[in-house]
Amino acid sequence: MGQISLNLEPVRRVYSVSELTRAIRDLFEEEFRDIWVAGEISGTKCAASGHYYFTLKDSEAVLACVCYRTSARLLRFKPQDGIAVIARGRLDVYPPRGSYQLQVEVLEPQGYGALQLAFEQLKKRLAAEGLFDASRKRALPLFPRRIGLITSPVGAAIRDLVSILRRRLPGIHLRLYPVPVQGEGAAEVIAQAIDFMGRSGWPDVLIVGRGGGSLEDLWAFNEEIVARAIAACPVPVISAVGHETDFTIADFVADLRAPTPSAAAELVAPERRQLAARVEEARRKIEQALRYRLVRARNQLHERGIERAADVLRRTIGRHFERLDELEERLREASRRALERRSLALAALEARLRRQDLRLRMGEVRRRLEGLRAAMGERMKLRLVSARGRLERLGAILAQLSPLAILERGYAIVQDRDGRIVRDAATVAAGDPLAVRLHRGRLKAVVTHTRRD
Repeated sequence: MGQISLNLEPVRRVYSVSELTRAIRDLFEEEFRDIWVAGEISGTKCAASGHYYFTLKDSEAVLACVCYRTSARLLRFKPQDGIAVIARGRLDVYPPRGSYQLQVEVLEPQGYGALQLAFEQLKKRLAAEGLFDASRKRALPLFPRRIGLITSPVGAAIRDLVSILRRRLPGIHLRLYPVPVQGEGAAEVIAQAIDFMGRSGWPDVLIVGRGGGSLEDLWAFNEEIVARAIAACPVPVISAVGHETDFTIADFVADLRAPTPSAAAELVAPERRQLAARVEEARRKIEQALRYRLVRARNQLHERGIERAADVLRRTIGRHFERLDELEERLREASRRALERRSLALAALEARLRRQDLRLRMGEVRRRLEGLRAAMGERMKLRLVSARGRLERLGAILAQLSPLAILERGYAIVQDRDGRIVRDAATVAAGDPLAVRLHRGRLKAVVTHTRRD
């Protein structure tokens, strides 16, 4: 018997580098497609494309991470070295380097709220740019005539602002730019409102704010776009966001921070009674100082025995008092006339506003439209009557020229077998079929004999 040789070596599977890399990537996508990893951020780099590259490390290992621009825009805070975080994403293999990395989609700080961390990052950056410096803060006008309000048109904040401002400064002009104060897109709308009101040149001062709420509710006033809009506004801005214990980025950038919307109204509008009290106090102090100086002068004159000089001085002082009384009366009269002019101007503006009432304008347009509709109907009727008369005339002419009218008078149309009209008896012969059309109906006939006249 011959010997039988068996080859028991295992069959080798040889991978190419790219095949092995793809196999590992498929394994990662199947087993590690949604994982959470805890570690400390280090080596953070932000590429020009907007992608973030960094590593997560602990005491024993490091993990390469990438956060693409589409995911980075949704992060509450930006990756920063030294922050302990929990990252959510999936493992992936980068074939050109043959290395694996974590594609990060969500970042959460450990032991530090994401919103609070974003707040501190933006606050630190804007402070470094000088946006919080006291040197760039502007003083509020002492007696503002026009105040712009940027807040929600509903809620307690706008009611408190309007009520206090009208009570403290009657006749003041207010203009509201309604904006959403929380939620998606609120920061962009608030920034647009600040830019519009500032560029319009109408207000003497702006109040930007809302009522109290959580950090998430107030977050629109912590956005960078709102802070830069306040910094670029050409008129003074008062930030009145939340309650007394709430602080936002807008508070630091604004020219003045008010603890509440009500406090903002009190800060911007001095109360009329307080102004009157201050004027009265100043008048009393001036009068007291004058009396004191007069007493001292009188004592000196008496001591020197110069009565005549005293009389001259008394007359001079008397004339000054008369002048003071005259100026006071003129001031009262000027104030009264100014108030009358303002009242007349207000009445004129109210009359113009009533004339611009859309209901009146729509009524006038509706009356014009009804008149035009009636005129159009009349013109259409006239054109229809004219067209109908013309049609009847053309119908009469057509009826006169119609061969049917001739048939009605007793004539007939005779056609041969080919459909030709027979006008001459010589064109047919005996036995030929004929078709005869009468006014009413048709006949079939046969030629029995012909005769030519």
